[in-house]
Amino acid sequence: MRFLPVVVSALLLTLVACANMPMGAGRNSSSVDMSGTDLLGQTQLPPGARILHEQSLVIGTGENWVGRVVMDSARDTTSAYSYFLDNYPIQGWTLLSAVRAKSSVLVFNKGERNVTIEIQEGNPLSGGAALVILTLAPRSANVASPAMAKKPAPVEDAAPSKP
Repeated sequence: MRFLPVVVSALLLTLVACANMPMGAGRNSSSVDMSGTDLLGQTQLPPGARILHEQSLVIGTGENWVGRVVMDSARDTTSAYSYFLDNYPIQGWTLLSAVRAKSSVLVFNKGERNVTIEIQEGNPLSGGAALVILTLAPRSANVASPAMAKKPAPVEDAAPSKP
C-alpha cells in the first residue's frame, strides 16, 4: 500500500507526457515525408512553403489523398496567387474559377479531382506570408441534394369503417 501513491504519480506523469507530445511523434521519419512530397503526391506546393500539420487534415497519401492542407506559403499573397495560377495548369490542372480579392480563391480540376485554393493575407508583424488553404476532393461525390429527396406521400384521413 505504501507504493500506491508512487505508482499513481508515475502513471499520471506518463499520461501527461504523452498528452503533450505532438501527433505523429515517434513515427519513423522514413515512412512518411511530412514536408508534402510523399504525403501529397504530385500536388505541388510553392517552394519554401511549410505545411501547418496541426491545422490540416489529410486522408490518404500520394495521388489518392483528399482533405485540407493549411500552409504558410513563404511568400506574399500576390506571389502565392501567381504561383498557383501559373503552375497548376502546367501540371495538368484546368482552371474552373478564379477570384482575386483580399481572400482569393482558385478552383482547378484534374481528372476526377477538384482542388480549391484559398489564399489569405498574412500578418504583417510575422513577415506577411500568405496563408494558403488547399482543399482537394473527388469531383463527383454521391451526395443527395434536397431537390432529389423523395417527397413523403400525402396522408389521407381514413374514415372509420362501419362494422
